[in-house]
Amino acid sequence: MEVDVPWRTIVKILFAALLVWVVLTLRSALTVFLVAVVLAVALDPVVGWVERRRVPRAAGALLTILFLLAAIGSSVALAWSSLSTQGRFTLARAAAVERDLVTRFPALGEMVRSSTDAAGVSTWAARGVQVAHLLTSAAIVLAFGLILTIYLLVDGRRTYQWVRGYVPRRLWTKVDASAADARHVIASYVGGNAATSVFAAVSVFAGLSLLHVPAALVLALCAGLCDFVPVIGLVVALVPAVIMGLTVSPATALAVVALYLLSHAIENYFIAPRVYGSRLRLSSLAVILALAVGAELAGVVGALLALPLAAAYPSIERIWLADYLGPGVVAEHRRVEQAP
Repeated sequence: MEVDVPWRTIVKILFAALLVWVVLTLRSALTVFLVAVVLAVALDPVVGWVERRRVPRAAGALLTILFLLAAIGSSVALAWSSLSTQGRFTLARAAAVERDLVTRFPALGEMVRSSTDAAGVSTWAARGVQVAHLLTSAAIVLAFGLILTIYLLVDGRRTYQWVRGYVPRRLWTKVDASAADARHVIASYVGGNAATSVFAAVSVFAGLSLLHVPAALVLALCAGLCDFVPVIGLVVALVPAVIMGLTVSPATALAVVALYLLSHAIENYFIAPRVYGSRLRLSSLAVILALAVGAELAGVVGALLALPLAAAYPSIERIWLADYLGPGVVAEHRRVEQAP
């Protein structure tokens, strides 16, 4: 049996392999670019509102980014005193919990002491250098991402049309429909995440303050940030809150668990359906799988970006895969998505 593979097919396979290699090599830069795209889509309505006030689009984009940075900086500055005090208290309590665990489990204490003795002071110095390097890299990446966001806000439409020029003209209708759906999904995702995170932070802060749990502001901030990661974020935010609740009493710790679960239930069943709409209704299994794949490819940022990409799949299926899957499959998937 003779297998004849045309040279054109071989070239396509090699080009696909080269493309995969380039994507894997440049995944950090691509992640920053995707984050800039998400921010640009989310901030575009604000820039459009400023532009309608007869402000040039470039100036409106710059003013929007500066206002966002100023709002974040002002919030941190106003709460910095409480955050620093409560942060030190939280670290002290964590150290106390560690000492208690070492006392209760001597084998764990021997393990910690042996690793510390073997590491020595040089390891702590190396860790300090690593932290400084990470902070510098984060500042550079943040500046690069903000510059990309401003560029996309100013010249995003022309960039999209330039990229679309690589696509055959007969597919432009599908490309435009996919872009419009992706834009709606991203806007819903960012707006919904912002709303649910604010609700989580406010409700947790109010509840922990009523329960007299120490470091309520730090724990509330942690709950708001972790709320960006569905399912897993609840567990990550709950653990330190329960530890702080135990410093008051076991009953307070149980009340903290009830508070977080109640806040999560209100967020999922009352707030999220209204702010997200029907376009981001993902099952818990789909969320966990998307988070796992995104985290494996690009860490925490990849996990966050994976959710809107997963939510955009129904549009891809309807626009690009309907002819291959058949109308019955698409209709059944839509029925399952819209089911309560």
